[in-house]
Amino acid sequence: MSERGALRARLDVLAREIAKFGVVGAVGLVVNIAVSNLLWRYTDIPTVRAGLMATFVAILCNYVGFRYWTYRDRDKSGRTRELTLFLLFSAVGAVIETGVLYAATYGFGWNSPVQSNVFKIVGIGVATLFRFWSYRSWVFKALPDKEAVLSGTAEAGAVPAPAGPVPVPSPAARVEADAARR
Repeated sequence: MSERGALRARLDVLAREIAKFGVVGAVGLVVNIAVSNLLWRYTDIPTVRAGLMATFVAILCNYVGFRYWTYRDRDKSGRTRELTLFLLFSAVGAVIETGVLYAATYGFGWNSPVQSNVFKIVGIGVATLFRFWSYRSWVFKALPDKEAVLSGTAEAGAVPAPAGPVPVPSPAARVEADAARR
């Protein structure tokens, strides 16, 4: 396979991963915003504390989505390590996200419901970039290619290029392959 074809295959894999990450993230966003607004409206919990609580509820939802859908084909051998790193990087993301909300609320006095939602979403956006990088790089590690392991050329986290021409399966074959993976 040419370098151009290998690059295209890698970009296709990355695009699918980003799309799946985005879907799980969108569900997490809805959970996060819904819980935040419920807490802001129906409790006396301060804005930033309620936002942080909502973030942790969304983190739990996201772990399930990432592990069992987005990264279901990744290494599953070290679940304790995986969960520990996921929680660690999620906590860093929560600090980033809550820091934006904190700065808006206490630094600038922007704490109306609309302003709180806007800065909650801005914080989530900034934290999402960090989370994507850290989850992909450290938490849900890619399994090395079998041929690369046998030849000793496997690189941690690398997605190896296919060795020959890549056959393009028919749509029916793709559906059957997806069903077999489940």
